[in-house]
Amino acid sequence: MRCVAVIPARGGSKGLPRKNLRPLGGVALVARAIAAAQDAALVQAVYVSTDDADIAAAARAAGAGVIDRPAEIATDEASSESALLHALEMIEAESDPVDVLVFLQCTSPFTQGAEIDACVSAVGRDGAACAFTAAPDHGFLWTIGEGGFATGVNHDHFAPRRRRQELAPQFRETGAVYAMDATAFRAAGSRFCGPVALVPVETPPVEIDSAADLALAEALLAPAGPKPLAFPAGVKALVMDFDGVFTDDRVLVDQDGREAVFASRSDGMGLDRLRKLTAIRTLILSKEVNPVVSARAKKLKIEARQGILDKLPELDRWLAENDVTRAETAYIGNDVNDLDCLNAVGFPVAPCDARPEALAAARHVTAAPGGRGALRELCEALIRATGGA
Repeated sequence: MRCVAVIPARGGSKGLPRKNLRPLGGVALVARAIAAAQDAALVQAVYVSTDDADIAAAARAAGAGVIDRPAEIATDEASSESALLHALEMIEAESDPVDVLVFLQCTSPFTQGAEIDACVSAVGRDGAACAFTAAPDHGFLWTIGEGGFATGVNHDHFAPRRRRQELAPQFRETGAVYAMDATAFRAAGSRFCGPVALVPVETPPVEIDSAADLALAEALLAPAGPKPLAFPAGVKALVMDFDGVFTDDRVLVDQDGREAVFASRSDGMGLDRLRKLTAIRTLILSKEVNPVVSARAKKLKIEARQGILDKLPELDRWLAENDVTRAETAYIGNDVNDLDCLNAVGFPVAPCDARPEALAAARHVTAAPGGRGALRELCEALIRATGGA
């Protein structure tokens, strides 16, 4: 079974301009949707259908393929189905036929990879042609009846009030995930292209179409994550792990064993700003020996020390060479081999998607994940602490 995910993301948005590029927790909405698809075990490829160059660039940076969306199906009146059908045609023109098509929306920022997998698994089961995510809804629904008066929809409002748990089960479509048998979808031209499977989910059914929706999503995100990073002015050095900090901890390996990783241009900009606006010294301290570390360090003008199995002694050597103390050092790492350094320095930091052990050792946790804005967030906090622009 070949399963691909398509994320329609137009550049034009009236209610919330540039909506699909708006950051939530430091990560653009389109990048959040891509990350959810990448986390799904059953999705083999992710594409963004867009008419906007900036969205296309953000999609590529996040690891998605890009499908150029024609202007005639990128208007306010154009349906999502038109973009999906076009994308399916483009994908299959260049590769194998698609068996299951997943439709994701940038406006649903809390989508989980497991929810996508559940929808994909439901397609074909017991004859289902499609599936979608829905949130349980225990509310009392009303409509306007004859004479303009309110009347109950899922309850008799004249009868004694029933407990909510006594109402018939009902669900609210979240708008987050739709999965369709590709053949049935092509024939019907609709996401609901045959018998429909409903996949209940517990994630907040928030759809971002306005600034108020975005503020609500930020508020929902805040309790589960850290406060914005804040440092005193005493930090003189920033030492960084590479895998899981500069990257999202994945590696692409081709048939010849050559490796490639995903890195963030935004992180690079943050480090460039840190170098230009502060006197903070920087170092990459990596367990792996990899040309990609050297290449990234050279481009960003950062010293890199690689192949370091025991990081703390090497950290101490570098600090002594630069006349910096442990107490004046910020260290960011994401895994167990970073624990000695995290426990030793004055300002231990971990990306929000780090290993639980690293999160427990950190005094500061970024809202953005590794390789997707964590370093930019950290650099901007250090710039603020030193009074930089």
